[in-house]
Amino acid sequence: MDERDRLAAQVRAALEGSCDGSRTALLGSLAAGTADAYSDIDVEWIVPDARFNSSLESLRVVLNEVQPVADVRFDPDFLHSDRRRLVFVRFRDVPLFWRLDLSVRASSVDEDYDQDEPRARARDGEWSRPTSALANAIGAVKAVARRRPDDARGLIDRGFARIGSPDRATGAWVDDVARLARAAAAREPRLRDLADEAVALANEHLVHP
Repeated sequence: MDERDRLAAQVRAALEGSCDGSRTALLGSLAAGTADAYSDIDVEWIVPDARFNSSLESLRVVLNEVQPVADVRFDPDFLHSDRRRLVFVRFRDVPLFWRLDLSVRASSVDEDYDQDEPRARARDGEWSRPTSALANAIGAVKAVARRRPDDARGLIDRGFARIGSPDRATGAWVDDVARLARAAAAREPRLRDLADEAVALANEHLVHP
């Protein structure tokens, strides 16, 4: 078992241990056995309806027992859903590629619940556009490393658009990632350290691919 698999297993055990009657499952490439060096950790956590809110409230504390948590971000599409959330968790001292994408839902609903439901979405100002743009910059590093330039271009372009910048991808990927990361941090200074990490990641993986 490699370090990413071990982290995924520890996350699942901690979540299930924190909520009686809950269960977890791997999703995505880790579940399919097709993960590569750049794959993140996709987990589904299904909890009893009565424990949905309390499970979300204790989530950071529970995950901190596994690995110190650097940041927790909620997908704006489900921010006001009463029985579903998508949570992005970044751990300290863990490769940026290994973000935890955690789907949390109450046991009474399926994976389509509140999909494209306007009332579930965050209002403007309730989520950080610069943080989302910076996540796109990191995703673009992954896409280029996987030799998917069209995906990388889309991520960069959407990242700039998200923060209201007219800038766009040029195909000079290290520079593109750096410009987007620094533009995001300029709009939200607390992101400066993460932006520096994203630039370092691009230099590490894209200068001599």
